[in-house]
Amino acid sequence: MKLRGVVARNLRRLRQSKGLSQEELAARAEINRNYVSLLEREENAASVDMLEKLADVLDVDPVEFFARD
Repeated sequence: MKLRGVVARNLRRLRQSKGLSQEELAARAEINRNYVSLLEREENAASVDMLEKLADVLDVDPVEFFARD
């Protein structure tokens, strides 16, 4: 799996584990909900700054986006 797919899968897993919808995550991160959807569908790649922002909202270490199971 390509790294974009790993990040997408982990973003979805982490978001769902916190009980957040895409809309809730986007609102808390002050980004567009469509962007979260694009990331989770591997149609866009997040910048390091965006991963840090999402990690803050999800209360996780940004490295968790890169975990391969």
